[in-house]
Amino acid sequence: MTEGYARRPRVGLFVTCLVDLMRPSVGFAAARLLDAAGCEVVVPRAQTCCGQPAYNSGDARSAKALASQTMRAFEGLDYVVAPSGSCAAMLKLHYPRLMAGDEEAEQRARAFAERVHELVSFLVDVRGVTSVPGSFAGRVTYHDGCSGLRELKIKQQPRRLLAAVSGLELVEMPGTETCCGFGGLFAVKFPDISNAMVSAKISNIATAAPDLVLAGEFGCLLNVAGKLSRQGSPIACRHVAEVLAGEMSEPPIAHSASRGVP
Repeated sequence: MTEGYARRPRVGLFVTCLVDLMRPSVGFAAARLLDAAGCEVVVPRAQTCCGQPAYNSGDARSAKALASQTMRAFEGLDYVVAPSGSCAAMLKLHYPRLMAGDEEAEQRARAFAERVHELVSFLVDVRGVTSVPGSFAGRVTYHDGCSGLRELKIKQQPRRLLAAVSGLELVEMPGTETCCGFGGLFAVKFPDISNAMVSAKISNIATAAPDLVLAGEFGCLLNVAGKLSRQGSPIACRHVAEVLAGEMSEPPIAHSASRGVP
């Protein structure tokens, strides 16, 4: 290392299952943003699911095994960053709770949790980012995902970064903090309630009349995009990282995560 130059922090990118399987462009956008923020981006090949579905369904044994695998995969890195509020909350808040009762495992989970951040929160709160590579000529509205908002207290960070995007006009929808009805297993277990919730969200989006709906939670975007598509709406959806990074080559999200819901 050249004397006088600080070492770039090594950031492990936790890609998330949905991004890996359905929207890899979000992972590339996240990597671009982290690189622009002066970080060395590492994507451990051994990473897998964070264990959130198992944890939420009461399968603590499987969740613990996945948590242990994840912590091993990200050993030796300065930070762990995820482009998802729910996955970041699982890693940061629920791993220590999951490991409670095993002193060594809980201590390890707490040390791991201290290094974990959601993407936009990391960029703003840790790296102090004030400018981004992306540009977008149009109106956008932002949906606050429940885990990011309520568990990680992420609210102003994405809006600060969006304010730095050249050409972008942010228009707040009514009820931006209201759940879209996805909630992972919730949408499967309670489809009628989920549909009523996403229908209300779509109505609020229509009131804002944006060109694009953004969020930091891919599950929410699948749910909202699916409903918009089924209603024939021209409004598109993207992960906020895609706009911030200028990674817009992929088509907008238009896939339903709520199977069988009208």
